[in-house]
Amino acid sequence: MTAAELERALSEARPEAVERELMTRALTATGATHGALFLWDKKAGGLVLTHHIAEGLTVTLPDQVLMPGRKAGIALHTFEEGEPYLCRDSAKDEHYTRYLLDVRSIAAAPIRWQKKPIGVITVSTRAADQFSKDTLRVLVELATAAAPFVRRGQADRQSREETGRPFLIGGLSPEWREVERRIELASPTNAPILVRGESGTGKDLVSRAIHGASRRADKPYVTVNCAAIPETLLESILFGHGRGAFTGATFDKLGEFQKADGGTLFLDQVGELPVALQAKVLRAVEQGEVQPLGSNAAPQRVDVRLICATNRDLEAMVAKGTFRDDLFYRLGVMSLELPPLRRYKDQLEVMASVFVEQTATRHGKPAPRIGPATMARLAAYDYPGNVLELRNAIEHAVILCVGDELGPDDLPGPFRRGDGADPRSENASAAKRSPRLAARPSLRTLREQWLAPLERRYLVDLLAEHRGNVRKAAAAAGVDPVTLYRLLRRRGVSLRRTAHADDE
Repeated sequence: MTAAELERALSEARPEAVERELMTRALTATGATHGALFLWDKKAGGLVLTHHIAEGLTVTLPDQVLMPGRKAGIALHTFEEGEPYLCRDSAKDEHYTRYLLDVRSIAAAPIRWQKKPIGVITVSTRAADQFSKDTLRVLVELATAAAPFVRRGQADRQSREETGRPFLIGGLSPEWREVERRIELASPTNAPILVRGESGTGKDLVSRAIHGASRRADKPYVTVNCAAIPETLLESILFGHGRGAFTGATFDKLGEFQKADGGTLFLDQVGELPVALQAKVLRAVEQGEVQPLGSNAAPQRVDVRLICATNRDLEAMVAKGTFRDDLFYRLGVMSLELPPLRRYKDQLEVMASVFVEQTATRHGKPAPRIGPATMARLAAYDYPGNVLELRNAIEHAVILCVGDELGPDDLPGPFRRGDGADPRSENASAAKRSPRLAARPSLRTLREQWLAPLERRYLVDLLAEHRGNVRKAAAAAGVDPVTLYRLLRRRGVSLRRTAHADDE
């Protein structure tokens, strides 16, 4: 890939997609499995991690800031020196600092604008001696070609003064990629969106991502949890009230629809919306009009983009008459189904590592590693609470951890007892009928639960060490190529220039 090809691709990409396009092409051009883009943030006073890819997963941690004056790793060293940097083996490199996952080979290049560094792009692998001076030259060429486009995105982000953007992780599974595709297509429109999924799947984060990628991103984002407000107050909360509308109404109150004028209103748990209010919500969505409670004035005009979320079966509620069919069809112009965590558990290592980093930063502790036995416990759990439960479990473990590695005993009780079966699954139903049977899974099941994440990690590293050459990798592993191919398919590891998790 030439610099001209990269410039053409970045010029055609939407501003919010420039960083992803750059990192994807950098990994392809260098054969790396990990990559990160850091940009200088004047307000934060350091390098902010704006885009990170770890073995096929896209991870954004906006709170991760590399501050000058500390040992913050190769990226900050490259930025401060303003020169490209090649690390052949991090175990022997004085500037290396572990982040998220251990890597061994690293190449870093400063991104310059008007002769000054504005950021750094890095690529890495988990095997040593994978990069050369040619790798570094390619990375420098990419950084030079991408600089104007990166600067444009940086200026836009700084002009909006975005702080505390939500943590996002992309590329988790084919189902998640379909969700991401729909978000990209639907966000610029004004169409209502219905986000559906089990508790803890990230409905609020998806809603914020839609707002952030829309034309309303610099306008209000207002959230109302319909299940957390008493029915008698919900109408006043949503639509406001006039003075004297009811006992205690001593002033005119703006409703959340009015507060969200020009922006986005997120109605969480919309399935809990009382039937009596559903007609008013429909009118607000279709006609852009709201009538405050107790007001005799003409309806007020509002321009609100509505995003709703629910874990309820709205179709069944429509059939029972507890949810209006016209409102259901209007809210569901675009529907996003968020998959539960149990359907993409093969990405647990990266996800758990992300939550370790976040939690350690928040609590002012060094980020520990996740031990193999702990990783096996995490992989064996069914996560009825989905990503939210995983995040809370990791926070529990980090708080209890006193060493540099999370142990199984640091995890919450359900992970140690193995009682995290999803209540919707057949195994969970069997467990309720026969606790004795549920407490004794088969040896084959246990072996699979423990070995799957470890075997997958071994295969990824093995292929990385041999640059995707299956015959050499098989010889090193002591198996024939046919057996290795079978193992790769079983563990979801694809073959490209370098190996990474097969999420496509």
